[in-house]
Amino acid sequence: MGLKAYLPLLKLRIGVLITFCAIVGFVATTDQLSLAKLVFLTIATFMASAGAGAFNHFFDRDIDGMMKRTSTRPLPSGQVSNAYGVLGIAVGLMLGSFIFSSLTLNYIVSLHLFLGAFTYVVVYTVWLKRRSWLNIIIGGAAGSFAVLAGAASHSTELCLTPIWLALVLFFWTPSHFWSFAIVHKDEYRKAGVPMLPVLVEDSKSAWCILVNTALLVGSSLLAYFYGTLGAIYLAAAVAVGVYFLYWNVQLILNPSKDVAWKNFKASMAYLGILLTAIIFDVIV
Repeated sequence: MGLKAYLPLLKLRIGVLITFCAIVGFVATTDQLSLAKLVFLTIATFMASAGAGAFNHFFDRDIDGMMKRTSTRPLPSGQVSNAYGVLGIAVGLMLGSFIFSSLTLNYIVSLHLFLGAFTYVVVYTVWLKRRSWLNIIIGGAAGSFAVLAGAASHSTELCLTPIWLALVLFFWTPSHFWSFAIVHKDEYRKAGVPMLPVLVEDSKSAWCILVNTALLVGSSLLAYFYGTLGAIYLAAAVAVGVYFLYWNVQLILNPSKDVAWKNFKASMAYLGILLTAIIFDVIV
């Protein structure tokens, strides 16, 4: 059993996204970039995210085996047989992240990384995912802590920019995952996971996505109107906001899995462009 079998446990794509959010939080709050701090932040954030991802694989191994989309994951497929070894990896990575960030950055960074991991592991995975449609709304706050951790790498004092960006991450998550859940609602229903599209008609889910995205786009503009980010960011926020809302409306007009998937991809484009625009706005 090689290393390759264990890599999916770390949820690398999510780890890259979470780490990028932390980096954006760091860049957006300082005019004196420290390469050492950036490297330390990247390592600590990725470790925390990977540990939380491994715990999710451990705890959800039963329902992962019920869904075609997740049945090939290492634990339900049998590629990795030692479930409690995976739990040990998860705990080790998360503890390592908290200790490493405390020693190389500061305890506020460590606190935010802990809160992000706690929200994803305990609040989302253990408590809400199998119990309430609010799972992705409340649990989605996990990504917001990455931005705050990045900002705290520069200064332990809270400032407006990372708060606005954390709010953006909070509102982005439901629109993103509800679109995904429309596509895979039959599998979620089979596994007993009460995602919103499992409980209501797709047309109602589409309206919920539109309302949430409107809040997302509105919150994304706050960083400009309160003077913390400039014209490059504003132009990007408006452009990708209109683009995302367009696909939301298309989903209302045609609440099909095909359009839901396009809406899901639009959500990825939205966040990627918005975060990249922040970096350009600060640097240029």
